Amino acid sequence: MTEGIRNNLMDAGCPEDSAALVEQFYSAGHLDDALRQMRVIRCGLIDELHLSQRRVDCLDYLIRRIEKETKTTTERR
Repeated sequence: MTEGIRNNLMDAGCPEDSAALVEQFYSAGHLDDALRQMRVIRCGLIDELHLSQRRVDCLDYLIRRIEKETKTTTERR
């Protein structure tokens, strides 16, 4: 079971040391500690997701701006 947990954590993008810590907690029967650590990892992933979303929003803004500029330039010709 612990190998499945570690593989799943690695698939989720967890750092090796964090995955190992969760695995240690789980193997030792410290399920509350394992859950707490997974929630910490999850929060970090959510922060990364929000940062990526802000970056995508910036690109979307620039794309719309340049498309609008292109349309305006084309209409003037």
